[in-house]
Amino acid sequence: MAGITTSYTIPQFKQPVSLSSYFNSNSTTHKRIDYPVSTVARGITCRYGGGGGGGGYSRQGDSRKPKSNDDDPALDIASIRSSTVRLIDEEQNMVGVVSKSAAIQMAEDAELDLVILSPEADPPVVKLMDYNKYKYEQQKKKRDQQKKSSAHRVDQKELKMGYNIDVHDYTVRLKAAQRFLKDGDKVKLIVSLKGRENEFKNNAIELIRRFRDDVGELAVEESKNFRDRNMTLVLVPNKAVTQKEAPKKKEKSTGTEVSAGVST
Repeated sequence: MAGITTSYTIPQFKQPVSLSSYFNSNSTTHKRIDYPVSTVARGITCRYGGGGGGGGYSRQGDSRKPKSNDDDPALDIASIRSSTVRLIDEEQNMVGVVSKSAAIQMAEDAELDLVILSPEADPPVVKLMDYNKYKYEQQKKKRDQQKKSSAHRVDQKELKMGYNIDVHDYTVRLKAAQRFLKDGDKVKLIVSLKGRENEFKNNAIELIRRFRDDVGELAVEESKNFRDRNMTLVLVPNKAVTQKEAPKKKEKSTGTEVSAGVST
């Protein structure tokens, strides 16, 4: 007669049951234990590094496997093929050459990101840091530098006039030039001669020289051109004078040139 088979099912999440209670060594009865599929142990995922930079790692059982980071290569520790790295801690201290797994563990313990600084070095150089904070500080530093560069940028303003400009229009352009120079901008004066007006070239040159004298100590002559039909004079601020007199500019112009109207 065939042996009798009895099936037992262990409910989920019950306390472990000793197998010896189900088997009798002197019995010919065969017993089978069916384990529910849902009771199979699953891997536990945890994050390494507290910077939130996306450069975490996953743990499956007892082994650590770096997660690839497509957004930022600096956090893709999986790309490092070397088994060792040269580690710098969050205080800028050189820890030295350690195994890659030890560096990962230190990042986990410190709740920081493990960031690749020099992937081509031998061994690669990595650092413990809060990567999000680091990127924020770098962006802020860049913005501050751009603001400083913009504040020191010198714009060029253009003022145009005819050789026979009237007194009122001349005064308007002279005051505009003085204002631009006090604000720290260059001034380019243009006197154009059209057609037969070239006969009055000497009048135009005299007008430009008069304008230069009327501007006075506010400006220093940078360049001039009296040979072409479009005669020019470029004045730059005299810093020794303008820094004492001129208030700070409220807002810099976005353009490099501003043109005043032409009066003839």
